[in-house]
Amino acid sequence: MKLFLKIILSVVAIMLLVGIGGTLFLIRGLEKESNIIIDNISISSLEDGVYNGEHKAGRWSNKVEVIVKNHKIDKVNLIEDVLFSKPEVAEELFSRVVKNQSINVDEISGATATSKAYLKAIETALKNK
Repeated sequence: MKLFLKIILSVVAIMLLVGIGGTLFLIRGLEKESNIIIDNISISSLEDGVYNGEHKAGRWSNKVEVIVKNHKIDKVNLIEDVLFSKPEVAEELFSRVVKNQSINVDEISGATATSKAYLKAIETALKNK
C-alpha cells in the first residue's frame, strides 16, 4: 500500500511540474509581445511586388509574404506560423489589413500577442523591400 501511495504522489507531482512549466512557457513574453508598437506604413508609396518579412519573438515568431498590386496590399500570405496559433486569427487579421489598406488595424480579441506578431512581420516586410 505504501508503494502504491508513493507512485500516486510521484505521478501527481510530475503532472503538477509539467502543468506549471507549460503555463510558464505559454505566458513568457506575453505582456512584452502584446505591447509592441506597430509603425504606420504609407501603402500608396509602395512599388508593386512581393514583400517578405518576419518577426522573431519566441513562440510568436512568424514569416509572411505581402503582395502589393497597383500600390495596394492585394494579399498577405502566411509562410511560417506562430507556435500554437489558430489559422482563423491570421485569416481575419490579414483580411482587415487588405480591407483597410493599413497595418494599423484592431487586433483579434483574445489573440493580441499573436495579432501583434503578424502585424510586426507585415511591417517588416513592407519596410525591407
